[in-house]
Amino acid sequence: MHTVAVLALDQVIPFDLSTPLEAFGRARLPDGRPGYQVRVCAGTPEVDAGSFTLKAPWGLDGLGGADTVIVPGTADPTAPLPSAVRDALRAAAADGTRIASICSGTFPLAATGLLDGLRATTHWVAADLLAELYPAIEVDPAVLYVDNGALLTSAGAAAGLDLCLHMIRRDYGSAVAADAARLSVVPLERQGGQAQFIVNDRPPTPRGAALEPLLVWLRENLARDLSLTDIAAHAGTSTRTLIRHFREQTGTTPLQWLHRARIRQAQHLLETTGHPVERIATQVGFASPTTFRDRFRRTTGVSPQAYRRSFS
Repeated sequence: MHTVAVLALDQVIPFDLSTPLEAFGRARLPDGRPGYQVRVCAGTPEVDAGSFTLKAPWGLDGLGGADTVIVPGTADPTAPLPSAVRDALRAAAADGTRIASICSGTFPLAATGLLDGLRATTHWVAADLLAELYPAIEVDPAVLYVDNGALLTSAGAAAGLDLCLHMIRRDYGSAVAADAARLSVVPLERQGGQAQFIVNDRPPTPRGAALEPLLVWLRENLARDLSLTDIAAHAGTSTRTLIRHFREQTGTTPLQWLHRARIRQAQHLLETTGHPVERIATQVGFASPTTFRDRFRRTTGVSPQAYRRSFS
């Protein structure tokens, strides 16, 4: 039987902790036998879980011999990782154990160095912080989970369940995973990625930056057919200088910034109005509905219609 060890760190998020317990604990093989043995492990006798205190039946030695180790998120992802926990996770990885993180659990996993050079994700709110603290990791904030084989990471909350179902399917096939999904009353695969859930009404404007007036003007003129030359002319500079300043102050290019602003405005209109997609495409400055739909799907992972069904 496949053994799953769930690591409860101090300030563990209860939702993240319970997700693998339920998903793996309820998985059944075609003959009715349980597919997993699940154990909760901790490095201390008691664990602060916010609204309650947890006494784990296993210590860090419970990670040894496990086929999979799950690292749930914690309330403070920047908290130092105890050396004993770091060593236990590294030892598990060296033994070939599959290790997966849920939500901000990517941070303690990153602190071990195991994710260096790999692609990973976490809750979109914490993605920039993860990239800042661990520059050796390629952070992808747009996906629900990332599977690197022996190391997996997921986005926040329900994305942890997506990841668990994905691992069940890897272990026992789609039929067992689909049965586990039905018991959890969720689809086996969700459409789109984490990008559709990101709350950001508009791309960030660096307050007091030299570009701030230009960015305000761009937001007020999203519906116009603006070229790089048009933007540079309004800014009173060359296109080359404009691109350089954008890179320095926003981390992106003028046209990428503009496309992002248009998609965010389109999301707002899809959520708050009943306007047809064709009208919204024009309102946010796209030359055709087809171009708009393609750009929207590439940015959010879903179509405008699917986004509206989910969020209107």
